[in-house]
Amino acid sequence: MSSRNVTARGGACPAGQVDRTLAGRFEDQSGHHAAADHDVARTEEISVGVILGFPDEIADELQRWRASFGDPLAGVVPAHITLVTTTPTQDWEATRRHVREVARCQSPFMVTIAGTGTFRPVSPVVFINVEDGFDHCVDLHRRLQQGPLHRELPFAYHPHVTIAHDVAPESLDEAETVLKNYRATFPVVSMGLYEHDADGIWQLREELDFGTETDNHGGTGFTDAAKDPSTDAG
Repeated sequence: MSSRNVTARGGACPAGQVDRTLAGRFEDQSGHHAAADHDVARTEEISVGVILGFPDEIADELQRWRASFGDPLAGVVPAHITLVTTTPTQDWEATRRHVREVARCQSPFMVTIAGTGTFRPVSPVVFINVEDGFDHCVDLHRRLQQGPLHRELPFAYHPHVTIAHDVAPESLDEAETVLKNYRATFPVVSMGLYEHDADGIWQLREELDFGTETDNHGGTGFTDAAKDPSTDAG
């Protein structure tokens, strides 16, 4: 592994999950069957999240780095940028329409992640900064966290890519130092809408292309096993 500059081409992949509440085992399930259950009206409270996934080349490299720092979540938390973390909603259909509309009004944009930062001492987290695309992420978060997804957050939203979480202080120091010159640039063309289901798994319900009416259903599930309250806003 090296922290050389990386430029990936192609669209963002639909892998990823919501920071802090996602971990555990990684399962593949039939997205079409899962999504079909949600075509009926649902009014019970559910929890949802929205993320930007990364191209495979970058996601794989960052997961290898995360593993090298001893992070136990390295194998189960693909690299991503959280737009909306665990948020309860009473109306699934209204939520889905809302997220679809935000996606329809959003144009694809470029993201550059570069350098490192940390949430210490509030929380033992080291992350890679979002450089280019930061304002796009903040604007998307602002628009998404309205209507059926409105809630007051305990922390200001800060787009980032977690690279080490809840490991020894020396490992956090290493992560912050080794990747300080890391840089990667890639286009973002979609965002994933996830639901936290009754089995404790984060299910990708739809991968929504920006600027279109596309309604793609995903089938990736992640179990819920950890929470880092310091990053509830992103």
